[in-house]
Amino acid sequence: MKRTIIFLWLCLCVWMARAENYPYRNDVLWVTVPDHADWIYKTNEKAKVELQLYRYGIPQDGLTVVYELADDMMPAYKKDSVVLKNGKAVISLESMKTPGFRDCKLTTRIDGTTYSHHVKVAFSPEKLKPYTQMPSDFSDFWTGAIRLSEKYPLTYTMERVEEYTTETFDCYQVKLQLNKRGQAVYGYLYIPAHAQPASCPVVFIPPGAGIKTIKNHPPRFPEEENMIRFFIDIHGLDPTLPQEVFDQITKAFNGKENGYLSNGLDNRDNYYMKRVYLACVRSIDFLTSLPQWDGKNVIAKGGSQGGALALITTALHPKVTACVANHPALADMAGYKAGRAGGYPHFFRNKGMDTPEKLNTMAYYDVVNFARLIQVPVYMTWGFNDNVCPPTTSYIVYNTLNCPKEALVTPINEHWTSSDTERKLWNWIKNHLK
Repeated sequence: MKRTIIFLWLCLCVWMARAENYPYRNDVLWVTVPDHADWIYKTNEKAKVELQLYRYGIPQDGLTVVYELADDMMPAYKKDSVVLKNGKAVISLESMKTPGFRDCKLTTRIDGTTYSHHVKVAFSPEKLKPYTQMPSDFSDFWTGAIRLSEKYPLTYTMERVEEYTTETFDCYQVKLQLNKRGQAVYGYLYIPAHAQPASCPVVFIPPGAGIKTIKNHPPRFPEEENMIRFFIDIHGLDPTLPQEVFDQITKAFNGKENGYLSNGLDNRDNYYMKRVYLACVRSIDFLTSLPQWDGKNVIAKGGSQGGALALITTALHPKVTACVANHPALADMAGYKAGRAGGYPHFFRNKGMDTPEKLNTMAYYDVVNFARLIQVPVYMTWGFNDNVCPPTTSYIVYNTLNCPKEALVTPINEHWTSSDTERKLWNWIKNHLK
């Protein structure tokens, strides 16, 4: 009871913080209003944005704002400035001849402090197509890899985590063995308390990018209450290790030049993410072996790297029945070769990444090629202002899907989703249960 009261108090504090005006406790407020309400234009159509700038809620008159225009994730091609009149100014974002996004980056100085903002608008984004092509043996490669991994029997341990167990959910730490070499992934498994056999859908939730511990994930919405949820790590690191250990590992093994997402990229068989993708498939095998699984519903859900892994798992495992993906990473990664934004981790920002061997490997691990294989319903959401997983690549993934699909496009969002959006995602899952 005491744990429940503390949890409810924390939820109230979070809600109160989010209930305040956006942005949270900032004296300066930027408002950018494109002259198309949905922020979407057709190619060769001119776009304008009205800029408003307030300090303490007061329009900033006579203030100079410098702006730069650039295509999505590309260097600026134009720099100019405007002077605010009654706190407002209009900036031309010009046009684009080909489908894509135009980014307007804004800066100003007030009392010696620099403030910045940006806004992206779209030009015929529904026509964006991937640069990445599917290798002729793509399906054979992954079918063979899965069959080989399945030769190792499904092996795992489950230990109850009293600290994270509540009146409504039992929490277990799972260690899922992947092969005879001793490689494994850890996860936190949440099973509804008193769940009956064959009664619960399962939801697989892979993580965002980075080397980090798994956090406790108590349910936030009623839609989650009758679902088994499984949150995994992808690196095989015990989540009970101190945070300092994860910080040290990150500093040592996750730099721009030696990060895990670059490890082994010269060879499709040796690439680090091969084991990760197979671990996701094995996680579905684990979930569907649980006696509480309802025998019908298997959902993959995630954001960023987790969104990519959710889509990839959906393509690779025939038992997945639906997928939810927020701003997926690892999408059209070689898109920079087409002179436009490519997907996270933006390999081509580092020297030596643009080689035939690395490009070949990328194609076998790119979300776009997995999206081509998906047949079950998919729900996606993304924002225009995202500079981590840019909207260019999210649209490319969505446009590539040839399955029942829905999208919630939230133009103002950067690399985040709101609590309301998260609840919509869980509600979509609930409405797509068999």
